[in-house]
Amino acid sequence: MTQTKGAVAFRNVRKTFGSFTAIPDLTLDIEPGKLVTLLGPSGCGKTTTLRMLAGLESPTDGQILIGGDDVTRLPADRRDVSMVFQSYALFPHMRVGQNVAYGLEAGGMKSAEARKRAEEALELVGLSGLAGRLPAELSGGQQQRVAVARALVLEPQVLLLDEPLSNLDARLRRKVRTDIRELQQRIGLTAVYVTHDQEEALAVSDTIVVMKEGKVAQIGTPRELYESPASDFIADFIGEANVVDGRVLSVEGDVAQVELGGVTLPLPSRGQSPGPAQISLRSNALKVTTDGTGIKGTIASSAYLGDHVEYEIDGPLGRIFVVDDESDTPLPSGTAVALEVRPRGVALIPGTA
Repeated sequence: MTQTKGAVAFRNVRKTFGSFTAIPDLTLDIEPGKLVTLLGPSGCGKTTTLRMLAGLESPTDGQILIGGDDVTRLPADRRDVSMVFQSYALFPHMRVGQNVAYGLEAGGMKSAEARKRAEEALELVGLSGLAGRLPAELSGGQQQRVAVARALVLEPQVLLLDEPLSNLDARLRRKVRTDIRELQQRIGLTAVYVTHDQEEALAVSDTIVVMKEGKVAQIGTPRELYESPASDFIADFIGEANVVDGRVLSVEGDVAQVELGGVTLPLPSRGQSPGPAQISLRSNALKVTTDGTGIKGTIASSAYLGDHVEYEIDGPLGRIFVVDDESDTPLPSGTAVALEVRPRGVALIPGTA
């Protein structure tokens, strides 16, 4: 195995559909053995990017490399990638084992060897003993794991997953995303995963590439994107932060003294200078009290959601959204409160001072 096996690179890739430019200029490197998620709202270009990597779309300009080899003009069946679709795309008239072995047999492998490899792949995804069932006899989560086994049995350099959990209910999504992540880490496979679900991306990824209007808005680990958003778009899209106005009072080294709603707090300066600034304020970064000190406000609305209470609070920051996971009794509208700022979940947004 070479050092580049499983590595993916986009070099100045552009994709147009008629007069519409879906991807203006994409340069991106994906390390081998990592799970990288392309995340963004509908129409941001993430699925087009995945389809170009798969060979299902051709770039208008630029270069795509897999394992160091230029695959830009190669057809899909010569790219050494496998794709898992959101619709599973299983053959309903074939048994599970036949579905998994299909790609091997179509490639010329003898049936006995293909069946053996299919059984090994099913064992890998936790479906031993189910090779003789029809897809309709399996749950949605089991069907998706069959689709993963069918992709893995081809031993691709890169596994591509296009919204693989969108057809599953919430509880099953959590289970299957954990299965996919554990499997990817266990076999050390490069995986490129497309989703519009922020929680899903945070849960499974080594690296997240957030896209907006065909461009990369920010690349980072889940923690980096959540705690250090590069723009108000990232702050709002990853975890639905409140983006509020504040002021950098002074900067010393890497620490800025920031005025926020009448209180002053130290924050990483992130290259900011004194002056007006925007601040990302996570919904769980504020503690709601009725007898404490902090940012003053008034409860505009409240909602009890079992393990937490959600508030909309009016004050010097405007109307903000706050999640209180320490109380099970909502405060009524009109209650005067003080919001204590917690150490995590508050960040200066670069380039706004």
